[in-house]
Order: sequence, then C-alpha cells, then structure tokens
Amino acid sequence: MFFFKSRWPASPGLNRGLIAVACVSAMTAGALIARAEAPWRSIGPFGGDVRSFTAVPGEPGHVYLGDADSWVFESTDDGLTWKRLSRVDGPDGDGGLLVDDIVVDASDTRTLYAGVHRVDRVDGGVYVSHDAGETWKAIPALKGQSIRSLAQAPSDPNVLVAGSLEGVYRSTDHGTTWELISPAGSHEIHEVESLAIDPRNPGIIYAGTWHLPWKTSDDGKHWRNIKKGVIDDSDVFSIIIDPRHPSVVYASACSGIYKSEDAGDLFHKVQGIPSTARRTRVLMQDPNHREIVYAGTTEGLYRTRDSGHEWQRLTGDDVVVNDIYLDPAKPGRILLATDRGGVLASDNGGSTFAESNQGFSARKVEALVADNRGTGRILAGIVNDKAYGGVFETVDGGGSWNQIANGLDGRDVFTLAQSNDGTVLAGTSHGIFMLEEGAGGAPRWTMTSSIVNTGSKVVSENIGGHKVNRLETVTLPAREMGSRVMAFDLSGNVWLAATAEGLFTSADKGMTWQGGLVMGSSDYITVAVWDGEMLAARRQGVVYSRDHGQTWDPMGIPSRIKDIHTIAFSKDGSFWIGAGDGIYFSRDKGKTWFWLEKVPARDVGDLAFDMRSGKMLATSRISEYLYSIDPATLLYTRLPTGYRLFMARTAGGVAFAASLQNGVLMQPKSEKPEVPKASLAKEQNPALKQNAQHSGDSRVKPALSEP
Repeated sequence: MFFFKSRWPASPGLNRGLIAVACVSAMTAGALIARAEAPWRSIGPFGGDVRSFTAVPGEPGHVYLGDADSWVFESTDDGLTWKRLSRVDGPDGDGGLLVDDIVVDASDTRTLYAGVHRVDRVDGGVYVSHDAGETWKAIPALKGQSIRSLAQAPSDPNVLVAGSLEGVYRSTDHGTTWELISPAGSHEIHEVESLAIDPRNPGIIYAGTWHLPWKTSDDGKHWRNIKKGVIDDSDVFSIIIDPRHPSVVYASACSGIYKSEDAGDLFHKVQGIPSTARRTRVLMQDPNHREIVYAGTTEGLYRTRDSGHEWQRLTGDDVVVNDIYLDPAKPGRILLATDRGGVLASDNGGSTFAESNQGFSARKVEALVADNRGTGRILAGIVNDKAYGGVFETVDGGGSWNQIANGLDGRDVFTLAQSNDGTVLAGTSHGIFMLEEGAGGAPRWTMTSSIVNTGSKVVSENIGGHKVNRLETVTLPAREMGSRVMAFDLSGNVWLAATAEGLFTSADKGMTWQGGLVMGSSDYITVAVWDGEMLAARRQGVVYSRDHGQTWDPMGIPSRIKDIHTIAFSKDGSFWIGAGDGIYFSRDKGKTWFWLEKVPARDVGDLAFDMRSGKMLATSRISEYLYSIDPATLLYTRLPTGYRLFMARTAGGVAFAASLQNGVLMQPKSEKPEVPKASLAKEQNPALKQNAQHSGDSRVKPALSEP
C-alpha cells in the first residue's frame, strides 16, 4: 500500500487577518502609469484560426482577414504579409467575436462591413468602418444579433443582407437602416448560415439555414423552400451563384454539395467527395474559369475542373478550411483561411500550399520561457493547435520561429519551465516531456514522467521464538504519468510539478517523480519554489512545505481569497498570491496577509519574480496592462500593451508576454516607464508598518486609501 507523507495539524492561521494596503495614493497613482512610446507588437508564432477573407474591388492584392477574436488584419501584397488593423468591438470590447464575414463596399472601398457572432452565447452584430477598417462602430439595429452571413448586392451596392439566428435582414441605404424581410418568428427561416444575391436582380435572395435552403424573388415578400433534391435537415453553409449564368447555383451542406441548373428549382447531389469530408464550409468559383469550383471542407480543400463531375483533394485531410480567396488578377493564386494553420497560400492552382502568416498571429500561448542563460532565446507553448502547435522557439526576438513538436504527438502544452542548468520541461495534456537533442541534432521531446513512489509492506520475523511483524519501506513498481500537467518550478535542486494526479517532486533532474494526492486533493494548479521552501495552491487553498516537498502543511489564508490563480515567491522569501480580486502578499510565512488594493489588477493570471529588475511582474486576464511591482516599497508601474495577457517574462532586459489569443508580444525598446520618486517610497513604508499592527485580527479590514 502506498503512503504519502502529509501533516495535517490544526492550523490557527486558516483565517488569518487580511490588511488592505494602499500601494500608492490616488494622487500619485496616475504618475506611475508608464506612457508607451510605441505599441507592443505580436511577434509570433504566426498562424492560428482564420475565419474569413475579402478583397477590395479593383485591388485584388488588397485583402482583409477576419479572425476568431474580433480582429481584422490587412494585406496589401496578396496575402504574403499581414498587418493587425483593428478590433471590430473597439479597444474596450470583450473580444471573442468570430469575424465570419467582411464586405468591402463596392461604391466606396473605404467603407467596410463586418458580420460577427460568438460561440458561447447569442451576441454579435454588424459593424461598419468608414476609414478602411481603422475604427468600427456597431450598427444599432442589429446590435446583439448573432450574424452568421452578410452579403452586398452585386448590381446595387445600396442593398445589403444579413443572416442571423432570427432570420434575414435587409438594408437598402448602405446599412443605415435595416428591416426583417423573413417572416417574424418563423419556425423555418431562421439560423441563416449563408446568403447569396442574384448578380442581376437584388430582389432575388437565397438563404441557407441550419435546415435546408430558401429563396425569395420579390425582396422578401414571399419565400419558398428550395429543398427538392436536398437531403432533409441539411445545414447549408455556403451558396454561390454563377455571375454569368445566374440559373447555375451551388450549395454546400453537412450532407454534401448540391448543384442546380434551374435557379434552385431542383438540386442534384454532386458526387466525388467522401462522406467524412461533407461538412463543406465554403464554395468558391474560379473567376476566370467558371467550370472550376473549389470546396473547403473540414477535411481539406477539394477542386473540380468539370463543374462538379469529378473532385480531387488538394490538401491533407487535417486542414479545416473556413474560407477561400481566388485572386482574379493572378490565376493560380489561392488563399485558404484555416483552423489552427492560419493562412495557406498556393501560386500553382492548389498543387502545393505553404503557410503565409507573416504578421498574423492568433495563437493561444499558455506557456512562456525566457532562457535564463541570457541567450535571448524564447520558448512558447501552444494549445488547441494539434499538429500546428506544440512548442515554438525564437532566438532572434521573434524574427523567425522554429516549431519543436517532434515527440509531442499533437499534445497541448500548458506549462514550460527551465532549470538552472538549462534543462527545459514541457507539461502537456498527457505527461511531462524533456527537450533533448535527437538524431541529426534536431531537437525532440522525450517523455520523462516516470513515477517511482515508496510504500510499506508488513514483514514477519521470528525473534526468540516469537512472530514479530514490522513495516518495511519498499519501492513500488514504476508507472508513467498520463495526466495533464498544470505547473512546474524547476528553480531549486528539487523540482516541483502540479498535475491532475497531485503534487510531484523530482530530485534527479526529472528522471523520476515522487508524490500524489496532498490534503486528499489533486486540484493543484500553481506551484512555486524558493530555497527549499515550496508552495502549491488550489483555487481555494494553499499548502506549504519546508522540506523540499517531503511533507506538506495547510497554510492559513484569509477566508475572502476564494479564487486563486497563481502563487510566487519574491527574492526575500515573501509569499504572493494572484486571485480573482487582486494581489496578496505575506512577509511572515502566511501569518499576516496584505491585499494590494491600489494595484488595479483583477482576475490575475500570472505572477513572476524577475531577478534582473527585482520586480514582481503581474498580468490580468481582463486587462491589457503589464504590472511591475517593487516588493520593498509596493510601488508599481503599468505598461499598456494593447493585448489581453496571460503571463509575462523578460529576456535581455526586454519584456515579453503571452497573450490570450495573439501569440507572443514584445515590448518596444523605446518604451521607458516612469520611475517612482524616492519620496513616494518613504510615504509607503509607514503605511505598511501601521497596517501590520492589525495582523491578529481575523476580520477583513477596510481598504486604506492613504498612509
């Protein structure tokens, strides 16, 4: 039977006093905000989810891109490079909008429309920009609508139609006013996923819903179901009309691809695409050769050269295609908007594709390591990207990235850490991996999560004619850790890891691990190590070890701290907690806790002590600021980054940050935070001393605004 040492003494400190500390007075707080001389920039790894494309009429090389987090990007070189342009919901928006449709007004190319929606709830709308996408404004009539499709009439640019979960809306005055032209409260024409307008008659509109296609020929006064030949309950993702022969209509659905040659009166199922790939998200007709049609599916890109009689797959089956752009001025130039892989480009009609993501990063980075040997090397761990993810490395400040995924087999990487000797470990969705040099010098990951625990067994001996039982320590059979790894700290001689199986330590540089449940729990999400001391935290509790993790004690924390996200040590051995309502610290091993009330970071995602500057770096998941706190004076500065952050580190005196959706960020070298005046620090110290006198009071003290 396995025994793990854990002391559970009654702790009088479980509800220790909490003191609110005024980090800076209201009068001086503004002076401590750094003024950015230049915006932070996303330096990669490039790629991520792309939802939509559109080109400027008359400028085929001028392309806009919509992503899955409210952003619009722009390329003026046919998709070779991209520039992050703006967020449709503005700098104060919540983000998370899928920009599935962008329309450039044919009569005024500086006017753009974006149809957006969310995955997690009914929300979205149509946004309009009158300055070529630099700024956006929500159209009030459609605010809050989940917009799934958007189109402009080819023969009359005044006419726009939008498909929402409620039905079809139309504007006849360039989007100023809108009316619902499908029957209100219809049980049939709702959840409109796709739209197409006849190229010659703006009153003829096709609408694809989550359950079959519909058509109106009189501006929405009457609608009819055009399901003849279509399998019942087909989700219609895309509808296209041949501009030269409007009676030819293609529709893609979850049940396959359909073609009509009589304007939708009868559809015929197109054969040649396997059933596993029949979730065809987008259809696109070659502008120069109408018999060539491309189909973007959840299992790759297909092409027909004979109007749908035969199909050929042009990419691997792991490519999920959301949109297609065909450059009419460059036959053979194809851009694919994909999940995870970003933009894929071809210059030979789809015979080969290559990533074309320079300047575009929509990666979710959950792990970041700056090489502690001062090389300028940065490692970033990616989640949700499967074969396109893993770990990426840059040694030139993001100028180029090298994917290091060999051995990870598509696992998500949730945490990265580097030991003092340079060893790098990755905590994944399934075990711990060590970065090593593989065959030919290429880096590869090797699983190093062998659990070797000790237990006890009863041994019987005959002593003096009497049978005596005693407990003997034995080594249990080794097993591989197959669980998710949430956090590491490799800064000490004994390494510490938090996993879905509990807390584990390694004294042999990660070759073997020992541990398990602590306090009967495996829900530890963050760890920290300092000179033999160890901290580990769950959402609502902290444990502490003074002996390299051999035994653990519960730590007293104020009862108000209920949502812990991260913990850290500063160089003086102080404990720090980042929680939902802010930052806490203790200088006396948890006997007394202080709340840094005046540091406006909430929903704190990460705390990391920066040895070079001697500051505690803090990030907030709901803020675009990086906070830098002096542990001695508690004065802070904050740097606006323009992105929502996950964590921050420094390398070579430059700050880097992992963003929630935009890859790795780099601080501009010209950015110089204002240095707090010495007098402010002197004002702060008496406040700390005065507040500490209340450490024995278990009640939460009111926030102190000034010393």
